[in-house]
Amino acid sequence: MANTCFHCLEPIPKGFVGEIVYQNQTQGVCCIGCQAVAETILAQGMSDYYKFRTTSAGKVDELVPEQLSLIKSYDNADVQQDFVTHQGELSEVLLSVEGISCAACAWLIEKQLLALTGVNRVDVNTSTHRAMIIWDAKQVLLSDIIQSLMQIGYKAYPFQADDEATQKQAVAKAYIRRLGVAGLMTMQVMMFAFAMYFGMFSGMEEDFEQYFRWISLILASPVILYSALPFLTNAIKGLKAKQLNMDLPVSLAIFGAYGASCYATVMEVGEVYFESICMFTFLLLLGKYLEFRARLKASEFTANLQKLLPLTARKVTEHDQEHIVAAKNLKLADKILVKPGETIPADGLVIEGSTSVDESMMTGEHLPVAKHHGHQVFAGTVNHDGVISLEINKIGQNTLLNQIIRLQHSALSKRPKLVEITDKVAQWFVACLLVFASLTAFGWYSVSPEQAFWVTISVLVATCPCALSLAIPTALTCAVATLTKKGVLIKEGHVLETLTKLTRVAFDKTGTLTEGRFSIDHTVLIDNNYSKHDALALAASLERYSEHPISEAFSEHLMHHHTLTDVQVHPGVGISAKLNTDTIAIGKSSWFNGHQSQAQATLFVNEQAVADFHLNDKVRDNAHSVVKSLQKNGLTCHLLTGDSSKAGEQLALQLSLDSQQSSCSPKDKLHTVESWSRQGEVVAMVGDGVNDSPVFNSAHLSIAMETGADISKNVADVVLLKSNLNAILSLQQIALKTRRIVKQNLAISLVYNASILPLAALGLIPPWIAVIGMSASSIIVIGNSLRLLKL
Repeated sequence: MANTCFHCLEPIPKGFVGEIVYQNQTQGVCCIGCQAVAETILAQGMSDYYKFRTTSAGKVDELVPEQLSLIKSYDNADVQQDFVTHQGELSEVLLSVEGISCAACAWLIEKQLLALTGVNRVDVNTSTHRAMIIWDAKQVLLSDIIQSLMQIGYKAYPFQADDEATQKQAVAKAYIRRLGVAGLMTMQVMMFAFAMYFGMFSGMEEDFEQYFRWISLILASPVILYSALPFLTNAIKGLKAKQLNMDLPVSLAIFGAYGASCYATVMEVGEVYFESICMFTFLLLLGKYLEFRARLKASEFTANLQKLLPLTARKVTEHDQEHIVAAKNLKLADKILVKPGETIPADGLVIEGSTSVDESMMTGEHLPVAKHHGHQVFAGTVNHDGVISLEINKIGQNTLLNQIIRLQHSALSKRPKLVEITDKVAQWFVACLLVFASLTAFGWYSVSPEQAFWVTISVLVATCPCALSLAIPTALTCAVATLTKKGVLIKEGHVLETLTKLTRVAFDKTGTLTEGRFSIDHTVLIDNNYSKHDALALAASLERYSEHPISEAFSEHLMHHHTLTDVQVHPGVGISAKLNTDTIAIGKSSWFNGHQSQAQATLFVNEQAVADFHLNDKVRDNAHSVVKSLQKNGLTCHLLTGDSSKAGEQLALQLSLDSQQSSCSPKDKLHTVESWSRQGEVVAMVGDGVNDSPVFNSAHLSIAMETGADISKNVADVVLLKSNLNAILSLQQIALKTRRIVKQNLAISLVYNASILPLAALGLIPPWIAVIGMSASSIIVIGNSLRLLKL
């Protein structure tokens, strides 16, 4: 039996006897923990983990009671509010997982968790060491999921957005350390190399020259074996996963040159190029570090959003006493006081006072927004000039700010088809590059064996397709960040790509092309047994159960509360309820047979019309200019409204729309958009998100105006966080600009590779220039993408 543990690869202590059976052979383990984990992995049919792992699994620690208690606390609903979100009956959590080292770890974790009853989906990111898990809390507890990971040797805990900066700092420090070692040692090796190149050691015995070679080898080794090690590690991981990544040709160049120089030093033959390898590694790391800083800048907006939240809040107790408490400890229904100039610590409703609030952090609009009793305010916004009291109605992951952050991360993690295509192209490019480099090596070896090796290295490095792989992701990241600053929240990865292909835009009317702020113009009584006052009171009692914008028109008439039972909302039609023995309803004038009217709403008692309500709804100031601009850009604009009155027809004429359909139910809108799609049209649907869920699912692109609905449950691809149609033009403009920049990035990367390849193959590009060229092409591509942040 081996002296090292089969699971964690650490030495087995003397006197400890533990073993497992793997592939009919007995294997030793170092402790009970490793034995339990290995047996769990093998018992569940996941033995392939031990075939494909690239590093040690890590020592397994047994759980102490304190750890078990902490894990069990994650099942508490109050605790989960900070890190768990809900999608219907399913829950979603992002876990930080310690011990992930390779793709085999991700495979093992996914297989282990998906074997649990109630776990629906597991996505493991090996680069960030995080796992996104969706599960049914009724079937399995979060603590069970975390303990299941512990059983196979991985420690997990809920990821918090505050840790993002810490992680990035750690990555930056790692880059600096590796750069520091490479830079320091490169200077020392270059000192000896220059001295020998310029004859400063001429006349010296050959033994001393060999002595300086050995010193150069010792100084270069930390650069290659430490600073350049991540390139080799990533290349090996790629090969294990049967993928050719960009680190493969770089690793071949660095470690091939290092091996050749070591051979020349030991055997005392040929030339050594330790200085070239060190400078090559230093420049390569410098380019990677600059890439990292550029990417970091593109994602700064989301990180800064989290920093907008204050650490403290003024909590008001039952006796009107004011106490300073930690903002993260606020609970639902807590009352807080916000003074002028302070940042609002949580989402809530204004219950006392009035003020104006700066909401530019989420809408991009710097004009103050008036707030008074009953208005919603959001965490991270700034109170301008009034003292207000708030009642907290959303905390933790349910606040608008955290929803924006989470949805932006989700959009950036979803890969558009174009990105997948370029990744595949890059893999094929690497394969072709390796073949071409081999042919170059054979060709030069027959001409000049001494130069063949270094020409081949130049080819490998100069033509590495790093810029090609960065061309699209960096542009998309910058575009999403810019749109978020402008109050346009992208929820799906395909949005920017689809926007450039649109041929038709369909608009809902109420709350979209109009402001959705209704007022009653006049009331027409149909049944003389009811007075105008009675009809309005009944209508108001029903409408208070509605989320439709029309309901606001009746709120001032809610002077007498009727006790209603069996209240039912009929999407796209209206609301019905029982009042004593009568059935009352309000909705479309054509809801029940026998009544025809151009009114926006009709009150029915026992399916008989009682009163027609004619409403006013102001058209948005910028609706006409937005429609005109979209048509100028080659798109046709259409109106799909559920309004059965002539208002839709009048609005279509007023805005010069290409067509309009009135009295549309949600199903009618769905069928219309589907018929357009069958005709080859690429359709965007713009609505208020209340009754538009079916048509949003069928449209190629769905855009929701700001709505009272929880945006995390909104099915739209895009959410406009301010009710301004101009945001649609900004969205289209940035999508077109992004497409241009993506094309430019692809052109830059392809032209660079096409032009430098023959030069490198002809031996006109030394290795150190090849490094500068490769890094420069990547930095130019990133810099070009960063222009999107200035729109």
